[in-house]
Amino acid sequence: MPRDHHYYAYLLTSRPHGTLYCGVTNDLYRRLLEHREGKAAGFTNKYDVHRLVWFEEHGDIELAIAREKAIKKWNRAWKIRLIEEGNPMWDDLGIAIL
Repeated sequence: MPRDHHYYAYLLTSRPHGTLYCGVTNDLYRRLLEHREGKAAGFTNKYDVHRLVWFEEHGDIELAIAREKAIKKWNRAWKIRLIEEGNPMWDDLGIAIL
């Protein structure tokens, strides 16, 4: 029987209109915990980027990775527009997941 796979492209921020980070994962819950607990060493830990403000689910890892790569190339204004289309108040969507 085929197994359903879920992959996520996501955007984190340090605060509303703060530093942005784009990532991809197959386990959004686990990845958010890693970011929040400082286990994701590097950029997000250094700049305290842990607020989930946007995510998109994909059934194919290649599509999720392509979306992440595309968003990383976008200018900041496009990323802000993407966030504000679904989350105008920059609420932490991770609260509902965790």
